Amino acid sequence: MLSEHSFSNFNNPEQFIQGWYWALPSRKLKFGQVKALTLLGRSLAIYRGESGRVMAVDAYCPHMGAHLAEGKVEGDGIRCFFHNWKYNERGMCVDIPSQEKPLPVTIKTWQTAEKYGMIWVWVGEDKPSPLPYLPELENVNCDYTLGTHFFKNCHPNVLLINAIDAHHFNTVHHLPVKIIFSSQELNPNAIIFNNTTRGGEDSWLIRLIRPLYRNEVTYSMCYWYGSSGTVTLGPDFLHFYIIFALRMLAGGKTEGQTILVTSQRTGLSGWIMNRVLLWLTQQVGNYFARGDTQVFQTIRFDLRTPTKADSSILQFIEHVNRQQALTWGTWKAVSHPMPQTPAPSYSEPPLMETEKNEIPR
Repeated sequence: MLSEHSFSNFNNPEQFIQGWYWALPSRKLKFGQVKALTLLGRSLAIYRGESGRVMAVDAYCPHMGAHLAEGKVEGDGIRCFFHNWKYNERGMCVDIPSQEKPLPVTIKTWQTAEKYGMIWVWVGEDKPSPLPYLPELENVNCDYTLGTHFFKNCHPNVLLINAIDAHHFNTVHHLPVKIIFSSQELNPNAIIFNNTTRGGEDSWLIRLIRPLYRNEVTYSMCYWYGSSGTVTLGPDFLHFYIIFALRMLAGGKTEGQTILVTSQRTGLSGWIMNRVLLWLTQQVGNYFARGDTQVFQTIRFDLRTPTKADSSILQFIEHVNRQQALTWGTWKAVSHPMPQTPAPSYSEPPLMETEKNEIPR
C-alpha cells in the first residue's frame, strides 16, 4: 500500500519525476547546429558546440525574448540572431556588439549527456544521478541502434507498467507461463523487477525450449525516474536488451523511443553478428508491442480493484510516488506532498465454509 504521505506523482499530467530525459538522437544534432526543443513543457535551445559537446539552454534571450534556436553557434557558445548577444557554455553573456562590456545577465543551462545514441537532458536542480542503463551491461561496451519512435494516448507511467503486468502475458500474449516478479531497488531512482518462475510444464513450446535455460527464463525490467525502462529477456545463452525511453507530452500523453542494445563484438564477424542480434531484438520488441498498441490509445487508467497479480504494479506506483516531483512547464520542485488516498491493496478472497473444513488428502 502507498503511504498516506506519498506524493501523487503516478499518472499525474501536471508533474513528473526529476531525472534524465531523452531529447533527440545524437545523429540529428551536427557540429555547430542548434535546434528548438520543447521538453516537458519547457522551451529549450539545444546545440552542439565546436568541441562536440552538447549544450541545452532556456530558449529565450533575456534581452527581448528572441528564440535562441534562431541564432548561431560560435565555439561552445551561442549568439542570439536578433541583437547578436552571445552566451557561453555556462550561460553567461560574454559579448554585446553595441556595448563595450557585456551586461551581467545569464541564461539557464541544463546538463546533458550522450549514451546509446541519444542526447539526454538532466531535468532538475539537484546533482544528476546516473543515466539510465541496462544493469546486466553496466560495465560492458555496447553496440546499439534506434528502434521505433512512437506516440501513445496515455501517461508514460501507465505505459511502463505494461511490462510488469503479469496477468496480461497470458491474456494478451497467450504465453503459457505464470509470471511472478521479485523487486529490488537499484537506487532511489531505479527499481528492478525479475521473473522468478519457470512454469509452462503443460506447454509443448516451453518443453521444447526448456533445455535452453537452467532456471527460469530471464525477464528483467529496470525502471528509471518513472519514465524509462530497460528490459532484459531470453534464455541463458542469449539475452535481448531493449530500452524504452519515454517523455510526457501535454495532457499526460507519451512520446517514446526504443533503443536496441547488445554487447559489442569485435571484427567483421562481430559486426555482422551484432546487426543480426539487433534485428532480432527489434522483432522481439515488435511482437510484444503489437498486441498492446490499441489498449494504450483508449485506456483510462484507474486501478480500483487490484488483484494479487497486480502486486508488482502497486510496488512500482509506490516507488514513483517516493521520488522528487517537478511541475510541468516550470520544472519547479513540488515541495509539499499532495493529499493522497492510500493505494488499494489486494486481499485473498475468503474461504467458503466447505473449504475451511476440508481435510487435505
